Amino acid sequence: MTAETIIRVVAGIVVIVCVLLIIHFVLEKVRSLAGIVYGMNSLLEGMKAQEIEYANTPKNVSSGTGIFLPQIMRDFPEFHLEEMKRKAEEIIFAYLQSIHEQKEDLLDREDVTTELKNKLNMKIRALQSNNSYERYEQIKIHRTEIHRYRKERGRTSIVFQAAVGHIFYVEKKGKVIQGKKDRLTQNRYNVEMCYIQDRKVVENTEDTGYSLHCPNCGGVISALGNKECPYCGSAVKEYNIRVWYFNDVKAIKQ
Repeated sequence: MTAETIIRVVAGIVVIVCVLLIIHFVLEKVRSLAGIVYGMNSLLEGMKAQEIEYANTPKNVSSGTGIFLPQIMRDFPEFHLEEMKRKAEEIIFAYLQSIHEQKEDLLDREDVTTELKNKLNMKIRALQSNNSYERYEQIKIHRTEIHRYRKERGRTSIVFQAAVGHIFYVEKKGKVIQGKKDRLTQNRYNVEMCYIQDRKVVENTEDTGYSLHCPNCGGVISALGNKECPYCGSAVKEYNIRVWYFNDVKAIKQ
């Protein structure tokens, strides 16, 4: 073996050793970083663990309950917060389950407006025309709060915001084209309910204003939650109970 060959071999060994040392140094830094950030030896395992934790952590909701509830109670003394929250959650569940099963009648309730039913029907028809299925499984509602309360142009509406967890994916021809079958996702949904005096007259509450009148004498009722008409004394308690209708369900973009 010539001196030149020996030099080349030694140089190659030196390069290999240097590369191995660099790789070892980098791996140690990665392990150190993973330990600091995730408390694990593997950065990849730490990232996967963080992703799973994120998928299982409910979203925060924008709570305006403390601000808006006193205003609502002044206008509607008979308003029951817990009952309305329960109904709003039922609407979310029924809406998502309807899309999942592509059954329009799951949202066929007296307290749902024609507008919301039409929105659901259009969604289902669009999926059917595309031979697709939008799946919602293991639906769980974590928290629901009042998000907004508005009175404008005679239109009164309350928007609830809910933190919802579920498995979401879209299937087409047996293949998942969006989402994951084995991973939870966390979302927020807004549910709008409107105060409607006459459901037959108010079909589209987006564009129609309305006022409240006594069903007996026709007098204007200035305080929305009054139990009696200020003009003729007629009871309006039962009338008020039946005027809240759910008008919209909307997923909030992340």
